[in-house]
This record gives sequence, C-alpha cells and structure tokens, in this order.
Amino acid sequence: MSDREDFLAWVTSDLRHAELALHNGDPAPRRAIWSRNEPVSVLGAWRNALGQHALNDLFTGLGKSFSDCLSYEFELQSYDVVGDMAYTVGLEHTSASVNGEPRTYVLRATQVYRREDGGWKVVHRHADTVTG
Repeated sequence: MSDREDFLAWVTSDLRHAELALHNGDPAPRRAIWSRNEPVSVLGAWRNALGQHALNDLFTGLGKSFSDCLSYEFELQSYDVVGDMAYTVGLEHTSASVNGEPRTYVLRATQVYRREDGGWKVVHRHADTVTG
C-alpha cells in the first residue's frame, strides 16, 4: 500500500471513529489520535487551543457539550502525504446535540498530521462554520 493509500485508510477509519466518539460525548479516541509532542494547535469553530494543556481542556469541554450524534460525514476535498507530514481539507457534516440542543451544521476543516512512531497523529486543526 502506498503512503497516500495508507494515510487515507487511517483517515476513513481511526480518524472517523474518533470524531464520531467525540460527537457522542467521548473525547478519549480523539485525544488518542492527537500528537503528544509540541507543537499542537487548534483554531476551532468554537474555541482555540495552543499546547497540550489547552488541547486537553478543549477536548474535555467538547466531550461535555456533544451528545446524541445522529450522523457525521467527512467530505474529503483534498489531501496529500509528503514524507512524514500530511494534510486533509474537507467539509464535516454533523448532526448532534450541542449542550442538549439538536443541531445540524457543516464545518470547513483543514488538519495537519505528522507521522510518529509509525502512525499518524494530528498536530493542527483549523475549522470554521460554513454559512449561507
């Protein structure tokens, strides 16, 4: 399997599983796919984080606010792998409860990944809400 095929398989399995779990209130699988090495950062649709401590707080808070995920689909628009770095660009279509209120929304999401110990880890996320 090529690097691109291997990476895409990870995106459609482990990464997708982690996002589904988070939107059902469990941040542990998302935390597990994120790097434990600095730098890490999130420029989020609702909150930002820079560094491990802030990342842990962010994921814990998101886990407390999300529940009852009815659907999560990642519409991958572009990706590439160059050596030990990779990126994805796409639209996240989500229906879940946020603070107990059912919501359906679309986020534009760009993520950067680093190969660590033979596997992929997320190191940066930028997401914003698609409006109109």
